[in-house]
Amino acid sequence: MRIGKYSRQTKETKISMNVNLDGTGIIKTSTGIKYFDHLLKTLGTHSLIDITIIAQGDLKHHLIEDVAICLGQALRNAIGEGLGINRFGYAIVPMDCSLAFTAIDLVKRPYHKIDLKISGETIEDMMQEDIIHFLETLASSLQVNMHIWVQYGDNDHHKVEAAFKSLALSLKEAVAVNPRRVDIPSAKGAM
Repeated sequence: MRIGKYSRQTKETKISMNVNLDGTGIIKTSTGIKYFDHLLKTLGTHSLIDITIIAQGDLKHHLIEDVAICLGQALRNAIGEGLGINRFGYAIVPMDCSLAFTAIDLVKRPYHKIDLKISGETIEDMMQEDIIHFLETLASSLQVNMHIWVQYGDNDHHKVEAAFKSLALSLKEAVAVNPRRVDIPSAKGAM
């Protein structure tokens, strides 16, 4: 099993993260931010990555940011050198009125381009800027090249949820072991 762990404790937050890339999408999280927990459960459910998060913090922004740092590091620890994985993943996901695209490359060159087309300042109990910051921080921490684009949608909740589902499916594809690949998926021999 490809399991990764990561913990982080600061004066603002205390986070413990466990992931299993070969899981079935079992998610255990209680950040105290209902929409954030919903998005994390969506990510795990559709990626089939088991995720356990124990998190507490002083402010929502600090908690969201540090969960992203820990999730990225735990995933990177589980991936290791990337022997035999696909490396690339992409998905298109509709959700009611919304359509979202994600493409990722697990190469260790972090970059992100995120356009969620959120029109409101908040979605449920989260600031829209914290949702975007979570994705940006996850891309940096995981050291992934991540492009997420919502083409259209009328409902901010659905736009963001479609984006997280497309990210989940992209991760599932990228971390999957390809039985034909025996080495690191790079012509350089290193990611």
